[in-house]
Amino acid sequence: MKELEVLKKAALAGGKILADKFGKVGYRLKGRANLLTAADLASEKAVKAVIRRAFPDDGFMAEESPLEETPNGRLWIIDPLDGTTNYAHGFPAAAVSIGFSERGVLKAGGVCDPFRNELFLASKGGGAFVNGRRLRVTSTPSLDKSLLVSGFAYDRAERADFYCGFFSEFMRISHDVRRMGAASLDLCWLAAGRTDGYWEFGLKPWDVAAGKVILEEAGGRATDFSGKPWRVGPGLGAETLATNGRIHAPMLKIIRRRLATAG
Repeated sequence: MKELEVLKKAALAGGKILADKFGKVGYRLKGRANLLTAADLASEKAVKAVIRRAFPDDGFMAEESPLEETPNGRLWIIDPLDGTTNYAHGFPAAAVSIGFSERGVLKAGGVCDPFRNELFLASKGGGAFVNGRRLRVTSTPSLDKSLLVSGFAYDRAERADFYCGFFSEFMRISHDVRRMGAASLDLCWLAAGRTDGYWEFGLKPWDVAAGKVILEEAGGRATDFSGKPWRVGPGLGAETLATNGRIHAPMLKIIRRRLATAG
């Protein structure tokens, strides 16, 4: 699949920039807790350049630039630096995330973690891999035996009690809950069998697109909080529940119950 090869080159190009600039750039605020660094912009430029050379007629949905749609229905969904807050503070948990969609169907995804030298790649129907090794989700059968992961949206200061209510409930029933601060890596680590389930509010398509392909090709499941399949598009994908499949229903039940009572 030519798109997957191009995606790999683009992800590595962005990852090299993140590694080279780590600890050397400042940041500015797009919102109270929404940071932007020069590495975001440089990585996005490099990623787009690689893709444009191979597919000049394709469109882009990237975090740091306006939506560019094209008549051919082919769209590259890019987060040039997922985990910017981590990165800006020198916390090495960040990645380049790239998904490829054709007429609304996600066909490929890649996530480059330059701090662990891990490249996650997947194509629809072709399996998911990290550095060439096949990925598979866990067979953990129940929540009480699970390690979960979550994240908090940018309005976390205003809705801290709301988000922490879900965190607290899952913490009580599972082995534990982690919070890494990079959605693409959360999904990839779930695909790699390092965790069992993940939920988060307020995500954007570029946070999830690549990781969704990787997770599903590893045998996992991704939906919104109503249980409908997660879909890419402006305004879609804000609610994300991803699991090994076995604990999806019980996690969904808890989330829906809390949503009904928390308001």
